[in-house]
Amino acid sequence: MEKTTLSITNGDSAAAIMRAAGIHEPVLPWRDILHDGPVPGELTPDELAAVRARFLAQPPVGNYEVILQGFRERDDRVRDFRRFRRVTIWLEHDLYDQLQLLQLLDRFAEADWGETELGLICIDRFPGIEPFYGLGQLNAEQMATLAGSEQPVTEEQLTLGQQGWRAFTSETPLPLQTFMHSDLSVLPFLKAALERHLEEFPDSRNGLSRHERQILELVDFGIVRPGRLFAAHQQLEAAPYLGDWGFWNLIEGLTNVENALLRTSSGSPFVRPPDVPADDTFREQQLELTPFGRSVLNSEANWIELNPPDRWKGGVHLHPDKSIWCWDSDRRSIVEKGS
Repeated sequence: MEKTTLSITNGDSAAAIMRAAGIHEPVLPWRDILHDGPVPGELTPDELAAVRARFLAQPPVGNYEVILQGFRERDDRVRDFRRFRRVTIWLEHDLYDQLQLLQLLDRFAEADWGETELGLICIDRFPGIEPFYGLGQLNAEQMATLAGSEQPVTEEQLTLGQQGWRAFTSETPLPLQTFMHSDLSVLPFLKAALERHLEEFPDSRNGLSRHERQILELVDFGIVRPGRLFAAHQQLEAAPYLGDWGFWNLIEGLTNVENALLRTSSGSPFVRPPDVPADDTFREQQLELTPFGRSVLNSEANWIELNPPDRWKGGVHLHPDKSIWCWDSDRRSIVEKGS
């Protein structure tokens, strides 16, 4: 056994700050946006790595073989965790991180720990930083103060993590909804994060996810340029988790499609990085609601009736050939479309 700690955190930004803070032992960034794209259950880590790499390899952003190799190296390091004296997970409270926490706890739940200790640092605030969004806001000195503050991961947390991961990767969202009615207090940020995930299912009245609705409302309010729109959207989230890449994908899906809800004031297709540079051509675009977009925003029409979804939310494939699950915002629950 090496007399070192393996630190696992949510991405390269936090990992770089940790190294600058003097945490020179192995730091493993967990590079996956699990809230976006397919995460089907009952797969081995190798099988899931291939599924995720295929989804994330969207040219020119990523290469399938490069991403897959990164996942394989990451998973090999986790499989070999007993080499280390301690494994410490460093995360925060938002959906992006809480899904990574579920995946990690599931991986570790049935492991033979031997002499290795498992610890968790998971925060939703830091003194002097307001609002607090995540570890990436900290400087090296601030990050260093967290070292050694980890709490031992309990059997109850491991069991709950495994149950939550299985629910998130289920073919329908109903197991996840049931899971959320459990006592989740030992993972205090999990319930709010998972409810935020369910809000991204199409609304039962107008077919919009919460992200899509917020974008339309902001444009209707007069925030029409992409950069300002992204900044304003982040402020609507109690725990922002969506990066700019995913945000541009959302706008593209509302504009450059049949029955569009948004359009550019010039009438040209919406363009976004990395397809174009983040220069004036991109920044000076102005968005506006289409007549259909206004009808949908007012719940006078339903977006998914004219644009049937074909996307994944965890293990749920929203597709016209399958049951379409919706979010009932009045009842704060998942319902099947048409029920």
